[in-house]
Amino acid sequence: MGLINNLLKAFTWWNGQTLNTQLFTWRKGEKVGEDDQGNIYYRNADDSKRWVIFNGEIEASRISPDWHGWMHRTYDAPPTDQPMVHKVWEKPHQENLTGTMLAYAPSGSIRREKPADRGDYEAWSPE
Repeated sequence: MGLINNLLKAFTWWNGQTLNTQLFTWRKGEKVGEDDQGNIYYRNADDSKRWVIFNGEIEASRISPDWHGWMHRTYDAPPTDQPMVHKVWEKPHQENLTGTMLAYAPSGSIRREKPADRGDYEAWSPE
């Protein structure tokens, strides 16, 4: 299994960091912090580059707003040095669930109810 994981890491970007990213991180990366999902954030010595190594699936919506602001230079200080002040009405960060079984489905959606269970639907049948 280790060989397969190493081959996937070397030749695909969607299964974790690539070999080049791993080498660049090892040579030039300065660890800045880690979020609650295990994603690790880095920058280079002169802070001209900032990047994240995802823990698991590479999905941009898994970056919390705190870290997103740092990655896009909205904030100079990372959340580990200067945490964001959250309002009481703010909901916790949630990744984009579109295309998953946990995606939002409004009332009446065929994802929530089978057509046979609905009172406003009658299946067509040829005569």
